Amino acid sequence: MTWPSLKRLGVLIFVIAPLCAWFLVKPVRVIAPRLVGITCPMENVCVDDISKYGEAAALYAEGSAFVASVLSPLRAPPKVIFCSTVACAENFGLGARSAVTVARFGTVIGPKAWKPYYVRHEMIHVLQGEQVGVIPLLFKPSWFVEGMAYALSDDPRTTLAEPFETDRSMFRKWFQTIGKNSVWSLGKDL
Repeated sequence: MTWPSLKRLGVLIFVIAPLCAWFLVKPVRVIAPRLVGITCPMENVCVDDISKYGEAAALYAEGSAFVASVLSPLRAPPKVIFCSTVACAENFGLGARSAVTVARFGTVIGPKAWKPYYVRHEMIHVLQGEQVGVIPLLFKPSWFVEGMAYALSDDPRTTLAEPFETDRSMFRKWFQTIGKNSVWSLGKDL
């Protein structure tokens, strides 16, 4: 390859690809939420409406403490963006989802998800990424990934839409046989 070809390839990889991702893959915006008008009074807690920061910070603290007690502490505090409006949620590409965790870059909580169990659910996904690895997690069974998040977040809904109800049930059965201390070592082998 010649030097000009390498330069063009470099521009493509380091300039064009990230710009395309920014505009086409909206969840990528969790990396730099301030660029889409989000305020981050604390490095890891961001809001679209500063008057709701206290509520967001309380949900974040409760979720983090809860996950630490139920499974294990998070190694690094995750960035969580709390959207109180549909416009904010759309800015991050939530669509029909209530919340989403984007690898280990951050989490977006939509306007309907300002409840402790939703925040816990997403923090469990962050912990899964830390303990199992983001890429290996993509290849784990959904009953392990989603089932764990629904089962251990204390989600109060007695019946979930499928396949999530089956995932939660399968995870609960598995978890009862192995316990908290073995969840990560055995989960990595699934």
